Amino acid sequence: MTLPSLKTTDLSDEWGDQAQICAPLFRDFGGRIDFHGPIATVRCPDDNSKVRELLDEPGQGRVLVIEADASPRCAMLGDLLAQRAVDNGWAGVLVHGYIRDSAVMAHMPLGVKALGTLPRKSEKRGAGQTQVVVSFAGVEFRPGDMLYADADGVLVMAATAAGTPAGEA
Repeated sequence: MTLPSLKTTDLSDEWGDQAQICAPLFRDFGGRIDFHGPIATVRCPDDNSKVRELLDEPGQGRVLVIEADASPRCAMLGDLLAQRAVDNGWAGVLVHGYIRDSAVMAHMPLGVKALGTLPRKSEKRGAGQTQVVVSFAGVEFRPGDMLYADADGVLVMAATAAGTPAGEA
């Protein structure tokens, strides 16, 4: 039995325009380069309180997409929150912003893609919104849609499109 490929290149070929492709902005920081799963979202510039709340939930193989407005003021994910993600079964984290503790994260079994690193921690005010549609890098991220990431990039497919390759739509 041959398993279907989860490579972003193969998925892009198979799904065509049904697949949204992120602009190549992100670098890999986690111990896993290839990861995929249903999307959970948080919008929270400069405050990672809601990131912590979500990563404390059972991940069930989901990918957390963090819209931090590419803010250069602080990091949205560090080694402690990344360890929570691992412990709670998250597949990965995509950050439209910055992370810290990258040397530690590189050894964790978690996919982490972000714009770069920054040593400053975020504020903790409880601000932000979870499970909302967020847009960046030319892609709209909706809770429940599927995100696939590997060394070639990040691809998103609508949950409603799953099971309908481009040639069959």
